[in-house]
Amino acid sequence: MATGGSKLVIFASIAANLLIALLKFIASVFTGSAAMLSEGIHSIIDTVNGFLLLLGVRRSKIAPSKQHPFGHGMEVYFWSFIVAILVFALGGGVAIYEGVKRIIEGSEHTGEIQIWWNYGVLLGSILFEGLSLLIAWKAFRKTHPNGFASALRESKDATSIAIIVENAAAVAGLLIALVGVTLSHFLHNPIYDSIASIVIGLLLTYVAFFMAAEVKHLLIGETASSDDIQLIRDIVDDYKEIDTFGNIKTMHLSPEEVMVAMEVNFNDDIPVTKLESIIHDLKSRMREKAPRFKHIYIESNSKRQYDFDDKV
Repeated sequence: MATGGSKLVIFASIAANLLIALLKFIASVFTGSAAMLSEGIHSIIDTVNGFLLLLGVRRSKIAPSKQHPFGHGMEVYFWSFIVAILVFALGGGVAIYEGVKRIIEGSEHTGEIQIWWNYGVLLGSILFEGLSLLIAWKAFRKTHPNGFASALRESKDATSIAIIVENAAAVAGLLIALVGVTLSHFLHNPIYDSIASIVIGLLLTYVAFFMAAEVKHLLIGETASSDDIQLIRDIVDDYKEIDTFGNIKTMHLSPEEVMVAMEVNFNDDIPVTKLESIIHDLKSRMREKAPRFKHIYIESNSKRQYDFDDKV
């Protein structure tokens, strides 16, 4: 997803979470609901996470320097990883703690007036979170028109993934809270509200681990998509001057910046003076087809000097 699209999604998520957090905390004060308090904390964390993702997007645009010759594109992945840690440590941990604490200490069930606070805030929050999720989903689908599962595997945009997963978890958490406060009210037993808080905490913990696992691959250097690899193969295969090629290595330096390194073996009858123009033309074609190929390194070698594990 383009940076502009990512920023729009993040701003929409921040605005929704700020408003929702305020409503949830007001409801928790009037009702004493553990699930509502957990959800309020969840929304505050999501808001902070949004600002951290914005920081990552901004810092990723810092120009290359002597100390960082490939730029700061991977800061997007670093801050997305920090977001995953916050979701786990603060969101999941606090929600589980509040639920267990209320079960041990006990609490009164909500009255008729208080329950409508919960319902009003929860339904309003579901609406706002749903709209935020819809905006993020539409922006994501513009660049990933295939199925969500495959798009999630292929996407290198950690920021967009974080927003979609967070918003989806938020909607699920709100539905859990809605069930919890409803059961507590009609069954006159506040334990269901506390259980809902614990379930929300477990959900956030799972989401945090999922996000961390996805971002970890990008943070330590993940290869380009299979479509990008095939594109490179198709372009190189068009050159009759190239006998064989292989050892294609790619790595994402940011969602829209890929480094490509490969080795080629030219035909023996190609003059050395012509090699430079062929390599230059090859790089130009690759960048024309995929502008994200920012750094391309092509080494000319004899095929006897290395093993073509991925030869064509």
